[in-house]
Amino acid sequence: MLFFIVKLLFTSLIIVLISEFSKKNNFLSTILAAIPLVSILSFIWIYIEQKDINKISSISIGIFWMVIPSLPLFLIFPYLLKRGLNFYLSLFLSISFTVILYFCFSSILKKFGIKI
Repeated sequence: MLFFIVKLLFTSLIIVLISEFSKKNNFLSTILAAIPLVSILSFIWIYIEQKDINKISSISIGIFWMVIPSLPLFLIFPYLLKRGLNFYLSLFLSISFTVILYFCFSSILKKFGIKI
């Protein structure tokens, strides 16, 4: 239970720090947010808890393939905002479209023998 709390606090601290950096330095916060911190932290926590290199490797390859359909989110979201849509609606629509792309892309990958 203690380790769970440490993971929660450490992971939350990183996200809050990036948010705070954005108030002072847009470029630095952009770089920090672009680093796949969630993935890296997940690898670290899985390794510490399970030492399962195969699981980490499999997740890493899956993340690689799922980055491709996630990229349009970063174009659709600002486009919707610039068109005057509400922030939360724009975010919801962008995420929804990304989820649809995940399923479509996953189906395409299966046809090429790539299983995630």
